[in-house]
Amino acid sequence: QVQLMESGGGSVQAGMSLTLSCVFSGATYSNYCMGWFRQAPGKEREGIAAIGRRDVTTYGESVNGRFTISRDNVKKTLNLEMTTLKPEDSAMYYCAAKFKCNGLALRKDVFTYWGQGTQVTVSS
Repeated sequence: QVQLMESGGGSVQAGMSLTLSCVFSGATYSNYCMGWFRQAPGKEREGIAAIGRRDVTTYGESVNGRFTISRDNVKKTLNLEMTTLKPEDSAMYYCAAKFKCNGLALRKDVFTYWGQGTQVTVSS
């Protein structure tokens, strides 16, 4: 059974950086496409970045150029480096996994497994 555990969230001021991590267990990591989603109170869960099995990446418009997704198939980890953070980036951030995905759509219905989330709060 795939399990995902996020870490690295916290409270920062606008303009600062933060890196989130997700540890994957329970299956062969390199077979999975991975993604980061976020959900603010009262809003839909939003796909912000995804990375395929061959390190192809895609980003949501709101974070493109500021966030970088990466994976380490040896350590079975997924990272999200977030720079120039804005108050509107405040949300619960979730790591997600999909077995052998055919594309990198940033849609929550594409991903099968989810972590519990880590909170990011950005103050102005």
